[in-house]
Amino acid sequence: MALDQSFVGRTYPPTDPYEVGREKIREFAEAIGDANPAYTDTEAAKALGHPDVIAPPTFVFAITFKAAGLVVEDPQLGLDYSRVVHGDQKFAYNRPVRAGDRLTVTSTIEAVKTMAGNEIVDIRGEVHDEAGEHVVTAFTKLVARRAEEA
Repeated sequence: MALDQSFVGRTYPPTDPYEVGREKIREFAEAIGDANPAYTDTEAAKALGHPDVIAPPTFVFAITFKAAGLVVEDPQLGLDYSRVVHGDQKFAYNRPVRAGDRLTVTSTIEAVKTMAGNEIVDIRGEVHDEAGEHVVTAFTKLVARRAEEA
């Protein structure tokens, strides 16, 4: 079943706030093997002009991908998640994610298309802090692989 094209432009409600913690940032930086001291040392981050430690650029993926779940789980869209692979990911930052941020994500379907029998959904996730300041935009491409012919 083809995805519903009328969903292009649909915006989903913002997520509950996610509080970014120093320990989560440290764990993430260690997991990806990035030893940048701005990710683990408050004084190093302050020396670079930040009020607290900052997160590696891909840290926000976990928050935005969870928010994209509202799109994925929308039964009216018709996306078969059992066939989905993560096609692409991009981030456009206004400022780094910082420890202490309380972030919400609002997801919007940017495009729905079919290519070589595969269904492709582009989702834009706008991330804002508690004050409403734009922090980053995440662009996620999901590809639902074509069902095998019997």
